[in-house]
Amino acid sequence: MTTSFNSKLDLTFERVVDVPPRLVWRAWTEPELIKQWFCPLPWKAIEAEVDVRPGGMFRTTMQSPEGKVYPNIGCFLVTIPNEKLVWTNALLPGFRPALMNAPCGDESAEFMFTATVEMAPHGENGTRYRATVIHADETGCRTHAAMGFEEGWGVALDQLVAMIKRGI
Repeated sequence: MTTSFNSKLDLTFERVVDVPPRLVWRAWTEPELIKQWFCPLPWKAIEAEVDVRPGGMFRTTMQSPEGKVYPNIGCFLVTIPNEKLVWTNALLPGFRPALMNAPCGDESAEFMFTATVEMAPHGENGTRYRATVIHADETGCRTHAAMGFEEGWGVALDQLVAMIKRGI
């Protein structure tokens, strides 16, 4: 599953980290680990549930510092252990189409996306980590960028690496 990058619709983030792909995979696929790093502090992931297989669930609930909760649910499309995870919020588990929570054009409407996280060995014990999020339209992409996509994914990755280094 490969798509060409479109700068008007897609966002990407890439970094080399000094932890192995198998531990990055665990951090992305074990609910108790996801809750420890998934949101940039002071935000929290208060719930996580995964069924790591095509058609399986990827669900998180994030909580803002003010206590507001943001549930998210999606469907895994591709799961290649220690290499790649692809999921979308355009589908619910079992590949069932999702409904948007608000009408298109409403500021509170969710934006549809598909996210890919790739992890490849780098050096002796590192990982080349790349996250790409493709959006249905330019508005969704701009909204996601304005939410702090690059900074947020960077902070979350730093938290993931720190968690692994503490020992998982």
